[in-house]
Amino acid sequence: MKPRLPDRDSVTTINDDGSRNFLHPADVHGVFTLLRRVSGTLILALFIALPWIPIGGHPAVFLDVANRRFHLFGLTAAAQDLWLVFFLITGLGFGLFFITSLLGRIWCGWACPQTLFMEHVFRRIERFIEGDAAAQRLLDRESWSAHKWFKRGLKHALFILLSLAVAHIALSYFVSLPGLWAIMHQSPLENFGLFALVLALAGLFYFDFAWFREQFCIILCPYGRLQSALIDNHTLVIGYDEKRGEPRGKVDTTTGDCIDCRRCVQVCPTGIDIRQGLQMECIGCSNCVDACDEIMDKLGRPHGLVRYDSLNGLAGKKTQWLRPRTLMYSVLLILGASVATYASTFFKPASLTVLRMTGAPYYMDGTMIRNQFMVRVANKAHQPLRLYVTAASDPAGLHQTGFDGVVEIPAEGEIQQPLVLQFPRASFTGKTSVTVRLTSEDGRVTIENTVPFLGPDGPPPAP
Repeated sequence: MKPRLPDRDSVTTINDDGSRNFLHPADVHGVFTLLRRVSGTLILALFIALPWIPIGGHPAVFLDVANRRFHLFGLTAAAQDLWLVFFLITGLGFGLFFITSLLGRIWCGWACPQTLFMEHVFRRIERFIEGDAAAQRLLDRESWSAHKWFKRGLKHALFILLSLAVAHIALSYFVSLPGLWAIMHQSPLENFGLFALVLALAGLFYFDFAWFREQFCIILCPYGRLQSALIDNHTLVIGYDEKRGEPRGKVDTTTGDCIDCRRCVQVCPTGIDIRQGLQMECIGCSNCVDACDEIMDKLGRPHGLVRYDSLNGLAGKKTQWLRPRTLMYSVLLILGASVATYASTFFKPASLTVLRMTGAPYYMDGTMIRNQFMVRVANKAHQPLRLYVTAASDPAGLHQTGFDGVVEIPAEGEIQQPLVLQFPRASFTGKTSVTVRLTSEDGRVTIENTVPFLGPDGPPPAP
């Protein structure tokens, strides 16, 4: 079959008859490739290491969903603190918008997990087993033989093992490594839900990295479609210097620097021709930059025919790094970070939950009105806390039963006890609220929870 040539009308991964065109990008060497491999290796190592690094008695990142506690670099948050996630998500969003408007899709090419695992792990294994791009295409056309079965079988067996390993690492963020190790030594039926989850994740990873591949970036990932809204002519992208490269042709004095070797196309993981301009499929990986620089070295010509530059820079115009778009995103990022910092001051090492117990909303006990609550106090700190739980009302006269004296809660422990409140019927007007206050013994922690005190409507009947 004639090779599918890239164009702007359709993605290169779809043949004219609608079938899938499987890409086998060639390997490339160069400065940017080396930097990407070093940075990618460090990021992958960090992903693997975070569940192993202890901070404050817990892994650096441990999302303990079962116990509703989330440990992030020494900070422990409970389910009641999830409102802080809003600031985390918006901060990441504004940060991504700022970086994209300034540096284009550097996230996609240099830090996205899809790219990191595909380019630095799975594709490296594929090249080691099946050979370079030409050898892989030759193996595709080869009839099924013992040689082909062995290579394809070995590759997919390693892909399955790697997918299972990545799924287990991902699970360790939620059950911790000791918990994962204990689960792995038990029968799958004892933890069937987690067992099924790991198999499902591993299946998705295998499907993605063994078959779907660049289709994830082209079809599923919404970030590529946001590109046109986030960048402008001053954003750093990868582009082709048309003035210098055209007209294309053989090496002589009448043509430009581009000899139409198509090396930039051969190394592209999404199969585009960068000489056709900026395209949605471009993930900014810099493969074409290093590939073109290799050819320029052989021709004795300067680097930069394909390079990192803005569209204005490629057109010979000035690039403005400070402009309304970047300033707006940076202001939003700083504002969000400031609000998040201020909001974090409300973070407490303990949490207080007061819930009305089931049954009647209130009880009449002689001259007193009784309300019954269940109080849950959780200690999010890594050391024990000595706390007082007190209740007060306006007007005064409230009587408390339960939580008498100091209560000691172990590190990261919790207690749940009933709290019975009584109020004189003679003083009750039907509009009474109660403030349940949690105070540490040293006075540094104070948390309040206001609940309504229910009773008969209106003042008491006259005697």
